[in-house]
Amino acid sequence: MPDRERHIVYRYVSHLVKDTFALVLAGGRGSRLYELTEWRAKPAVYFGGKYRIIDFPLSNCINSGIRRVGVLTQYKSHSLIRHLVRGWSHFKKELGEFVEILPASQRFSEEWYQGTADAVYQNLDIIRAEKPKYVMILSGDHIYRMDYRTMLLNHVENGADMSVSCLEVPIDEAAGAFGVMEVDENNRIIGFEEKPQQPAAIPGEPGLALASMGNYIFNTDFLFDILEKDGKNRSSEHDFGKNIIPSIIENHNVYAFPFRDPETGDRAYWRDVGTLDAFWEANMELIAPAPELNLYDPSWPMWTYQMQLPPAKFVFDDDDRRGTAVDSTVSGGCIISGSQLRKTLLFSNVRVHSYSTIEETVILPEVTINRHCKIRRAIIDRGCEIPQGTVIGFDREQDKANGFRITDKGVVLVTRGMLGQPGGYA
Repeated sequence: MPDRERHIVYRYVSHLVKDTFALVLAGGRGSRLYELTEWRAKPAVYFGGKYRIIDFPLSNCINSGIRRVGVLTQYKSHSLIRHLVRGWSHFKKELGEFVEILPASQRFSEEWYQGTADAVYQNLDIIRAEKPKYVMILSGDHIYRMDYRTMLLNHVENGADMSVSCLEVPIDEAAGAFGVMEVDENNRIIGFEEKPQQPAAIPGEPGLALASMGNYIFNTDFLFDILEKDGKNRSSEHDFGKNIIPSIIENHNVYAFPFRDPETGDRAYWRDVGTLDAFWEANMELIAPAPELNLYDPSWPMWTYQMQLPPAKFVFDDDDRRGTAVDSTVSGGCIISGSQLRKTLLFSNVRVHSYSTIEETVILPEVTINRHCKIRRAIIDRGCEIPQGTVIGFDREQDKANGFRITDKGVVLVTRGMLGQPGGYA
């Protein structure tokens, strides 16, 4: 592309993102994560050694040039709000940029948020005050990197009233889990079912379904109109997937936006870490030599809040007491004292005392693992103190007897409550 054309496109997209207001839906409970969301909302769950899940859609917004962002909170939101205040409150409203917290506050009814559409409807006055031309609505509980400018440009070029980001997923994964759509040759949506048990297959690809990522772009006036109508409909569940999309695809321009890797054109990296197995697997993927999700790319930095901590430390070099970590990720403030880690991910301020072995385990912040422990294929929640000599992940029946949760794939979740220790670490 000639420089002049590239400059024109750049200016055009720059105007589009300045005319866009993003809303991140971050009130979800994440019930399939069980005790991992007992004290925190799903978007506040830790991920990747130093982040929380909410950091991914927020970083996508900032890196895409979308700097007017509202975060809608509801379920057990204290740790999420604390994280947002500490890590995302440095933007300047005077410069047209902000990340604001929009807690459920019964602005238009006496109820809390009843569904995804109602959560946006309850904040129409805040959206209206910003006077955006486009409203981007994002799920706050998925792991991915996405340049939203591409989707925004596609939305405008299609003359769409609404656009839905989507990707191909195996039918057995889509069943009961995702909204599934059918599209014509121009990617206009002609059919939509919310979490069907028997999803429609993509024509020519019988093993795949076209699933919604839960990310939408609306023309603002259109959004206001449909939400006000839906708000008056007492039979509606006030949900974008269940009610809004099926009701508008016949008479309005609603388009799918296939999410692709910009370099290869293949299906892009995207993970719904909504189950314990999915959460464990996605974290384990990060410690591969060349992970599909590259957190080390300086052109797309992942923002977060982090404490000022000393470097990780590995001590003792005796034959039977050597502090090592192989194929692992270790965050700041950790001390590995005479123990061996393999394929393990440590968040900050973890202490591993001597003569322990840990494999394929995700250890959240401020955990203490005492001497002579053996841990394999586990998730250790924040603040746990693992007693000396504890064995986790080797004997399923013993793990059950200890009160630990074991997933279908054999991953063991350990929380403070299961250890008889006071909870509340979020």
